[in-house]
Amino acid sequence: MRFDIVTLFPEIFSGFVGESLLRKAIDKRRLEVVTHDLRNWSKDKHQKVDDRPYGGGPGMVIKVEPVVECIEEIRRLHAEPGELILLTPQGERLTQPLVEQLAEFPRLILLCGRYEGFDQRVVDLLQPRELSIGDYVLNGGEVAAMVVIDTVMRLIPGVLGDEQSARSDSFSQENRGLEAAQYTRPRSYRGCDVPEVLLSGDHAEIDAWRQSQSYHKTLSRRADLVGSEGDSPRRPETNEGEKREPVN
Repeated sequence: MRFDIVTLFPEIFSGFVGESLLRKAIDKRRLEVVTHDLRNWSKDKHQKVDDRPYGGGPGMVIKVEPVVECIEEIRRLHAEPGELILLTPQGERLTQPLVEQLAEFPRLILLCGRYEGFDQRVVDLLQPRELSIGDYVLNGGEVAAMVVIDTVMRLIPGVLGDEQSARSDSFSQENRGLEAAQYTRPRSYRGCDVPEVLLSGDHAEIDAWRQSQSYHKTLSRRADLVGSEGDSPRRPETNEGEKREPVN
């Protein structure tokens, strides 16, 4: 999968692409991440890409010409034109089901805004998918672009060591709710013990316990996720696991 990032600050991504799973995925050629400096498409001698808004108001607005011409050119760099995504607090909310949809595209082009945003004609002419990572405002779209890459890359085959890990994540299609509690060694620490059911070796019992944990955690913390059948975490068939062990 290929990610093209259009930004005024490409150097922000140097550390991000050079570490951890993303670096390994790039080295294994599972992913490709390419940054493009929007200023390279400016016709201004000082590489200026913003101007004062018509009608007045605070701040500066990114001009339409460099953005449209940049996207048109970078789309021609690859046989796959890609899905264009504009990162904006006005966009649709990023959710795990949406992440799973984005992971199906062979190429994503991520357009990062700054200042007061883009001239509306960027949206009118390019028709990007507008995407928000939450109901708050960032200084720019770069952090949001990193969030998109970090969430999508987990679903690309060969990126994670254990692909089942992504399928059982909170909010995933398989889980739909919050992930159950996890434990590892030591078995006991400062009076807190690992639940006995996890040490039993009975996988059916363990699955039932985790299902119960997931359901009740979701109910208590994110009741909005407990809705109609098919959109909710699986309701536990029995509460036997709860009787043995309290919800932590």
